[in-house]
Amino acid sequence: MADAPLCELEHIVKTFDLPSGAAMTVLDDVSLAVGEHEILALLGPSGCGKSTLMRVLTGLIEPNSGSVRYRGKPLVGLNPGVAIVFQSFALYPWLTVADNIGEPLRARGLDDAATRAKVAEVVRLVGLAGFEDAYPRELSGGMKQRVGIARSLAVTPEILCMDEPFSQVDALTAENLRGEVIRFWNAPETQLKTIMMVSHDVKEVVFMATRIVVMAAKPGRIRRIIENKLPYPRDYRSKEFQRLVDEIHAVITETELPDVASPPAAPARGPAWEPLPEAGASEVIGLLEVLDDHEGHADVFHLVDHIGQEFGRVLAVTKAAELLDLVDTPKQDVVLTEDGKRFLAASVPERKALFRERVKTLRIFSDVLAMIERADNHRLEGDAVLEMLVLRLPYEDPERMLATLVNWGRHADLFDYDQARKELFIEPMPSSAAS
Repeated sequence: MADAPLCELEHIVKTFDLPSGAAMTVLDDVSLAVGEHEILALLGPSGCGKSTLMRVLTGLIEPNSGSVRYRGKPLVGLNPGVAIVFQSFALYPWLTVADNIGEPLRARGLDDAATRAKVAEVVRLVGLAGFEDAYPRELSGGMKQRVGIARSLAVTPEILCMDEPFSQVDALTAENLRGEVIRFWNAPETQLKTIMMVSHDVKEVVFMATRIVVMAAKPGRIRRIIENKLPYPRDYRSKEFQRLVDEIHAVITETELPDVASPPAAPARGPAWEPLPEAGASEVIGLLEVLDDHEGHADVFHLVDHIGQEFGRVLAVTKAAELLDLVDTPKQDVVLTEDGKRFLAASVPERKALFRERVKTLRIFSDVLAMIERADNHRLEGDAVLEMLVLRLPYEDPERMLATLVNWGRHADLFDYDQARKELFIEPMPSSAAS
């Protein structure tokens, strides 16, 4: 990285207000310098503040405290040296490819001749020649993302910000686009100095980035910054590539599946509730069955390849199984516990009973069950649970947490959920059974 950074973020704190009035800290004391001619990747689990940090750097949102500088001067408003490629393409459906690319140029006051010349230049650069008059509905996902990249390059940014840019395209298209973006970065005619990208894909950032910022969540902090000195073009199959992938996996695993439990925090409002990882009951059971096929234990990285899910998703399912005491996670291994083995050896009805047994040990479920039992007709409004989730777990997404709570509760036959009325309820026992 060059001695004089393009952008500097120092001691950034960003909070958002929750419906309850409480504040959720998304970024906590984050400092980062963005240098010239680098590809800087922000990597970490969902909710660690990667996208928020990028938006602070671009000037789209302001931090609650801390400072942002561009070329040594405090940033006021939007960062003039930045362009953004969005995850969802963000194209105007009523405009052609050429007009979508030219729109930001016209907004900057360029005349028609200069706009047409610049559009023609970037169309050629990104491989869109012949598609200038096509509309977004006529393009594949990969072509739409090329339009988004061309639109960003047209304004000649110093820093290109890319937020999960390949998540909406198929694997082969994503692989091709990664190589293309590196080519754009190295092309003198783009005048592009730096790329800052948000990703959850470890292999993607090892393939592309010169520096990798691994973030931890709740609240978002920088866990470690790793220099990637592998020469371009990079080979996914090389030993050096895989060695760096394993190193980053180890950092993430240490963050997300620590061997030593954190000391419990004193609850501010009532007994603590356990955050539920975003994983369905069927996914947890599927993980146990995969481990059973591997003699009861497997390296978490091998599970990623075997299950065919991205690393963060496998970690979430593993954390869910660990929360239920069905697996243990020494170092990088995932190992069936005795309860996990007992579960796998059981019949389907016995599995249901065992799952219910494990779920009922969690304070969040015992409290929600008590709330349902106290409610009129044993029907509890989902909003009441959401309010409690906001109060008890202010750093979590309450809607996502409610979805997981309902999924586990229904699978365990603890309660059901009325989607139309958005209520959790317990069916009354038939009178003959009650007597």
